[in-house]
Amino acid sequence: MEEIILLILLGVGIGTIGTLIGAGGGFILVPLLLLIYPGLSPEKITAISMAVVAANATSGSFAYIRSGRVDFKAGVIFAICTIPGSILGVYTTRIIPRDVFNIIFGVILISLAILLFIRGKEKKNVSRQPKYKKAWVEQTIYDKMGHVYQYAYDLRIGIGISILVGYFSPLLGIGGGIIHVPALVQWLYFPVHIATATSHFILAIMSIVSVIVHMTNGVYKDPFILKMTISIIVGVIPGAQLGAFLSAKLKGKIIVKALAVSLAIVGIRILLLG
Repeated sequence: MEEIILLILLGVGIGTIGTLIGAGGGFILVPLLLLIYPGLSPEKITAISMAVVAANATSGSFAYIRSGRVDFKAGVIFAICTIPGSILGVYTTRIIPRDVFNIIFGVILISLAILLFIRGKEKKNVSRQPKYKKAWVEQTIYDKMGHVYQYAYDLRIGIGISILVGYFSPLLGIGGGIIHVPALVQWLYFPVHIATATSHFILAIMSIVSVIVHMTNGVYKDPFILKMTISIIVGVIPGAQLGAFLSAKLKGKIIVKALAVSLAIVGIRILLLG
């Protein structure tokens, strides 16, 4: 019973932080599972994480939709592009060795942290430049708090990024928001608050597909895995609502810095495990 309570509390923390920065929380859960349960295979770890991420992203997405900050046009297109890669990523986890898994996971997180520290500001949108004009999609979003977000993005770059995110997310069990948010902000010029909300929406769709594939592989038939997954999800759902609430209260720069610090800490710790 004590273990279940601790897992629920862990879920609340993961839901809050993951939704706040639009990352789903898998980047926190995976290294914790690697630490606490060293005997679990990459496939089981990612299966637990993706189920938790799916619950977190779905809960958080409803809150972000109510706030009016989800870019549905970009979200639907990018989500569709993640699906083929997410299916392939799930099957890759069945053959990847544990030590290789740790190294890949750590290097990716630290690299993203460095990128955000160096280029962690919201960039000026250059969509009006002539050579980009035909390839860019312009967007204006009015949220429920009276904010107006005007930006534009290159749809081709967004599709390419989404395909890669779709593969690496279930492969590492981190959901994808930890990669998608920096990409939306740095390379597609999304405002941070729109990026976190839209990333969560994309993540909800992508992670549900990954969970379905894991279910067909029978991973959740293990009573121990199922108990852990359900316990964490119970805490994640209210935590996601809290994270979405806090996101509306914080400046975009603070969210980006929090994301970078989280990436660096987790990346270093996971490399030390290897």
